[in-house]
Amino acid sequence: MKLLARPGGPRVNAVTRRFTGHLVRGLIMIWVVTTISFVIIRNIPGNPVLGQYETLIERGMSPDMAERATAALYGFLPTGSLWEQYLGYMKALLHLDMGQSLSTPGTEVVTLIGAAAKWTILPVLGGTLLSFVLGVTLGVYAGIKRSGKLGDLLSISGSLLHGVPQYVIGLLVLAIFTTLWPILPAGGPVDVEFVPGFNAGYLASLIQHATLPVLTYALASYGGWVLAMKSSVATVLGDDFILAAELRGLSRGVLFRYVARNAILPLFTILALSLGMLFGGAIFIERIFNYPGLGLLLVNSIGARDYALMGGTFLVTTVAIIVANIAADLLYAVIDPRVRTGGTA
Repeated sequence: MKLLARPGGPRVNAVTRRFTGHLVRGLIMIWVVTTISFVIIRNIPGNPVLGQYETLIERGMSPDMAERATAALYGFLPTGSLWEQYLGYMKALLHLDMGQSLSTPGTEVVTLIGAAAKWTILPVLGGTLLSFVLGVTLGVYAGIKRSGKLGDLLSISGSLLHGVPQYVIGLLVLAIFTTLWPILPAGGPVDVEFVPGFNAGYLASLIQHATLPVLTYALASYGGWVLAMKSSVATVLGDDFILAAELRGLSRGVLFRYVARNAILPLFTILALSLGMLFGGAIFIERIFNYPGLGLLLVNSIGARDYALMGGTFLVTTVAIIVANIAADLLYAVIDPRVRTGGTA
């Protein structure tokens, strides 16, 4: 007698294998990035690690003390073979030790990155979600009304904004809302006159200062959502189930939901990826608005030749993109049963 298969067993195994595969690939990519980060710091012209070690010895430190002080700054010992330095660097990273900042003496790199991350995550998340909702909604109308004036207008607006670089949009937004129509603050995260905390004045100032960066992120990615959703809708409109729904005489509202629900699936992958990629774009936007996030931290570390902070910020930003990539594919597997079970449409 044949044993009955446990319900959901193959599906659970497929999801587990998919997750394990992505996790392994993600860890490999993170290892490659950390290795590249180590090589970059180690081979910067002038060898800042060895230079710091020699400078401390010239100031009267013993070689042992100079080694420990330099290792605290860069996360690995400046002496010994390259392999020994690499192992020391990787061991420190496993303990979340990225060294100390040269531009902010006595402060751990992890502390500075943690303080800056919140100023990047909130505007990036807010701007991306705003543009996603707006772009997807208008993209559905652009796809359904693609032969009308509304569809043409939405497509043109999407194409124009999609072709403009982020920093240009940021400069235009800054000029319009702080000079031509001065209704919002030009830069900084909050007015210094307010005491940090959960109070009306501080929260209102936070929102005012975050408005322009969020608006810039939203406008920079809006065009991509409109065009991607329009293309996806055009593909879905040719599917058999849409033709069947039209023949059955379903109302326009129900048909709209059918089209939107199926056309939006591929865009969830792009959504997670865009969150990761905007971390890289934050360099320009945060510099324009003097917003103290990871992008501005990286720019300042380059200007100050703070190699430990530079490497740590680069590593965290790259890891965020890798994690977003993995999350995008896993999210698509969750929301689309065909991908989860390995079936086809």
